[in-house]
Amino acid sequence: MKLSVTGVNHRTAPVEVRERLNFSESELPGALSRLRSWGASEGMILSTCNRVEVTLVTPDSEPARELAKRFLSESRCVPADELDGCLYHFEGPEAVRHLFRVASGLDSMVVGEPQILGQMKAAFAQAKGCGAVGGLLEQVLTQAFRVAKRIRTETGIGRNPVSVSYVAVQLARQIFGDLSQCAVLLVGAGKMAELAATHFQGAGVRKIWVTNRTAERAQQLTERFQAGFVAFDQFRKLLGNVDIVLVSTGAQEYVLRPADFRKALEERRQRPIFVIDISVPRNVDPNVNLLEGVFLYDIDDLQAVVQENLRSRLQEAQQAEQIVEQEVARVMGRLQAREITPTVVALQRRLEELRQAELARVKGKLAQLPVEYQELIDAVTRGLVNKIAHQPLTEIRRMASEPDGEQALRVARRLFGLEDSV
Repeated sequence: MKLSVTGVNHRTAPVEVRERLNFSESELPGALSRLRSWGASEGMILSTCNRVEVTLVTPDSEPARELAKRFLSESRCVPADELDGCLYHFEGPEAVRHLFRVASGLDSMVVGEPQILGQMKAAFAQAKGCGAVGGLLEQVLTQAFRVAKRIRTETGIGRNPVSVSYVAVQLARQIFGDLSQCAVLLVGAGKMAELAATHFQGAGVRKIWVTNRTAERAQQLTERFQAGFVAFDQFRKLLGNVDIVLVSTGAQEYVLRPADFRKALEERRQRPIFVIDISVPRNVDPNVNLLEGVFLYDIDDLQAVVQENLRSRLQEAQQAEQIVEQEVARVMGRLQAREITPTVVALQRRLEELRQAELARVKGKLAQLPVEYQELIDAVTRGLVNKIAHQPLTEIRRMASEPDGEQALRVARRLFGLEDSV
């Protein structure tokens, strides 16, 4: 059987192509059933915003790349020639390596991101629930999940945050420690503010307030995060009651100046305020940073932390790649042994059948010999067959452990007439 992965990702295909190839969760059972009806023994479809991959186990004779390409083309109504320039295809150990790297976040747009592992586990559970996974694919995917866990445990690949909004939360932790007693004010209600609110809420902040020039958008966030709403012309009055201020508006001028914070600091009795200005152009006067008790970071400051963390992740990724190579070698050894054993057993059985057939042909003459001679002849012929088989079996095991081992096994089966026995 042959393991393969065929697909597109953020590096090989633009988002317009990935969107057209995307599968919704409700479509997966029918798609997996179609794959099996087309000749796949096992199959899994991983469909995310950054990748669509079809993982297959097919008979050795089945052209897996063409099967997967035709499946994607016909099921997604995308002309096959449009896929030629963006499809990648891996087989055997390369497919195993790819699955291990994807599960570990090494193939992600943001190296080390953990979401892909959960998405991959969900795809596996969906395929298994449909009866599309078992045997070879289940063994490889289960090992992929173990490899991802090992990499998370033994390296720091996911330790340092690499999104601006999450970095802001980490910096806030450095200033306040426990955020559960902190209140946050979001000035602006765009995508960055929404992401920051998600991370702050995940960090357990006590209260989130939202203000925006367009009240409707702010109220959408207040509903989602059970936050408080404050009118845009009133939010400065709230500065004395919040610990963290994140500013992300489209204003072309400063919306917060030193005077705004002097009054807030008096109300807070000099308790610190952490201000994050991720607006471009900046919305917080840089002179605010001169005030004792105010910590101001702008987008460049946060990006510098992000870049440093990315460099750290890439260094950790080198160690992670070494772990992947170790695990690929280990699993390929197991899979090769699994493939070799039936061929070896079939060859030994075939040779023993030939030996027994020859003994049966002269059974009448052997019966005239003393029992000890009959036993001697049986032992001699068995030993002779074993000695003749020793070199072919040794060579089969050696060739099967090489990159083109599957081809070597096919040749061996054909040479000894074992195609119907394995």
